[in-house]
This record gives sequence, C-alpha cells and structure tokens, in this order.
Amino acid sequence: MTANALPLTPANASATNGTGPRRGFILVLGLAVGSLNGVLLAASILTLSIAAGGIDSTRATTVLSAAVTAGGIAQLVGYPLVGRLSDRTASRFGRRRPYLFIGAVVMAIGGALEVAARSTTVLALAYVTLSIGAVCALVACNAIVPDQLPAERRGPASAAIGLGAPIGAVVGIFLAQLGQPDLGLMVLYPTALGIASALVLAAFITDRPIGRAERPRVTLRMTLTTFWVNPVRHPAFGLAWLSRFCIFFGVSSVNGYQAFYLITVHHIDPATVGTSVLMASLVGTGTAVLFSPLAGKLSDKIGRRKPFVITSAVLFAAGLVLTALARDFPAFLAAVAVTGLGQGIYFAVDFALITEVLPDPDNTAKDLGIMNLAMSLPSSVVPAIAPTLLAIGASTAAPHNYTALFGAGAVAAVIGALAVVPIRGVR
Repeated sequence: MTANALPLTPANASATNGTGPRRGFILVLGLAVGSLNGVLLAASILTLSIAAGGIDSTRATTVLSAAVTAGGIAQLVGYPLVGRLSDRTASRFGRRRPYLFIGAVVMAIGGALEVAARSTTVLALAYVTLSIGAVCALVACNAIVPDQLPAERRGPASAAIGLGAPIGAVVGIFLAQLGQPDLGLMVLYPTALGIASALVLAAFITDRPIGRAERPRVTLRMTLTTFWVNPVRHPAFGLAWLSRFCIFFGVSSVNGYQAFYLITVHHIDPATVGTSVLMASLVGTGTAVLFSPLAGKLSDKIGRRKPFVITSAVLFAAGLVLTALARDFPAFLAAVAVTGLGQGIYFAVDFALITEVLPDPDNTAKDLGIMNLAMSLPSSVVPAIAPTLLAIGASTAAPHNYTALFGAGAVAAVIGALAVVPIRGVR
C-alpha cells in the first residue's frame, strides 16, 4: 500500500479489487455534479435575486442575503450530517444511491417553493429545501470517488468534481435565462436537469451494499464529532479546510451579488441580466475547462498538488482585484477570465489533495462532509458581512461599494494560498 492509498475497507474495496467503476464513470459523475451545482448556483447567482426583487424591490439585497444565509446554514449542517448517515446506511440499494433519490425529491419541492415565494421567509425556506436536496445528492457524488478509486487515480475525478461548480454555473444560468422573464421557467429548467442527473447517476453506479456487521459503530463520541475533525491531531486536514474556506469566501463574494453588481455598476437591464450573467459564466468556465484537465493530468504526472493550489489561489485573488477595478463590461469579462483560470487550476487538484488528508478511511463521506463545510460556510458568512462592506463609503451616486466586497474576497484568496504551504504529507 502506497502512502497515498486508502486502506482496504468496505468503503473503497472496489477501488482495489480490480473491478473499479464502470466505463464512463467520470463522464456521468461530472454531468451529475455539474447539474446539481447548477441547481444551487442558478438560484444563488440569478433566480433568488430576481425573486427577492419581486418580493421587495427597495430591500432586495437584504431579502437575498437572508435567503442565501439560511440556505448556507442548511448546507453547513447538511454536508457532514448526510455524510455521516451515508457512511452508515445499510440499504440493499447501497450506501450512496439512496441519497441521490432523496435529493431528487427534495430538490423538486424546493424549486416549487421558490416559484411560490411571496415573502422573505418563504424564499428562505425554498432555498433551504433546495440546498438540502442538492446536498444529499452531492454528498453521494463526493463519497463515490474515494469509494471506487485509489489516490493515484483520482486526478480526473477530482477535475470532474471541482469543475462541477463553474460548469454548473454555466449550465444552470443558461437554462434559467432561457425562461426569462418567467421566474417559474427559470427555476424549472435547471432544477429538472439536476433531478434527472441524480437519477441517472443512481442507476449507473455500482454501489455495493454493506451488511449491518460492516456498518461503522455508532457511539456518543462519534455522533458529537459529526461536525468536527480535530485540527491539532490532524493539522493537514485543518489547513486544507482553512484554504478551501478562504478560496470559497472569494467565490461567494462574486457569485452571490453578481446580478446586482451588473445592474447597478454596469447598468445592465434587469429584464435581461440573466444573459449578461451567462456571458460572464461562459468566459470564466470556458477558461477553467480549458486549463483544468491539463492541470489535473500534470498534477498526477509529477505527483504534486500544493503548487497548483497555491498558484490558483493567487490567480483567483488577482481576478477579484481586476473585477473590483473594472470600469466597463468588457473589463469585467477580462477579470472573469483571470478568475476562471485560477478556478480551473484549483478545482483540478483541490479534491485530490483533500482525499489525501482525510483522517479516517472508514468515515470518508463524513470527513468529506466536514470539508464541504469550507465550501458552504462562506455562503452564510459573506451575506452576513456583505451589507457592511457594501455600505462602506456609500453615497446616493454609488449606493454599494463592490470594491470593498471583492477586495475582501481577494485578501481571503491570498490567505487560502498561504494556508496550503505548511501541509505535510502532501507534495
């Protein structure tokens, strides 16, 4: 067994017994992860903003912040909790497949609530429900990778998982803008694709059921650690978590407020802002897709992860600075291309690095769930502090200070790059 390989356990036996996943696994996994992220990102980047404006046009950013914060908290709790449950599910359908089915049903309910929302409370409930459904399915997607692939073969799967966010943004926003200005259609199209992709992956994967004797033992101490991995005992995991949190703080600073930014700063028509958001997503994702596979393969070839994560974080920070300084829409698109380059490199190797610092091979989904807190927590933190940042130096002519918001994201990205440097056990 190599230093990076997982021990042979029921969770990853298929990765080492010569069978492995079915042909086409990476493609189906990537489509599912992209579509599921598209559900969340179409909502957080576009449709929630439109719904918030319909509820209260004078307080739309406040309504949006409340909804996104509530959904972020649901993701915060959901990732490790669903991960813990998934590791212990002794269903005849497998450990991961049931959560793909559950996620599909719950996402359908969340989408219906978003369309029906006529108050801040209902809109927040809608995004909470949508988040829970997507989390159930995404936890299953993440856990499948270490279940079925050894560490030295996870580069392409890492790219598929990582690119799910930028590709999902393009797919989700593209489908949503096809329905504009009808909010119902804007919500329906990406949500329907997310549901379908979860069901297709559930039918495709080989998910060996575990017997009750194989199920990890549950104790009070283990239950209390559902949301916790001791960073003192597992410093590599803690530093990787901090790095991911800082990077996604920067991502959230742009994603959550992009529609309002384009409307207020670049004077995009609210009725067609979805098209402009789609254009920006195409530029960013196109750059990411171009460089991510190359970075993933190169990382596997030379056996190094850290230099790629550090470089990507610095590029992402530079892109945020350029976004803050953009004076017209073409300059904004150029800044998006730089952030897309950083994201592409980052997502190609981040998940592979994470799988090499997991502290417990018998609880991979739970630990991946805690790691996903670093991705979901910023979606709660950023909306909580964004109103304060946006109000710095605000005036009648410039009611929102997006330079402060994007600048804070850039600083966070630099911290994320620095956090990777001391990680031991990963090159």
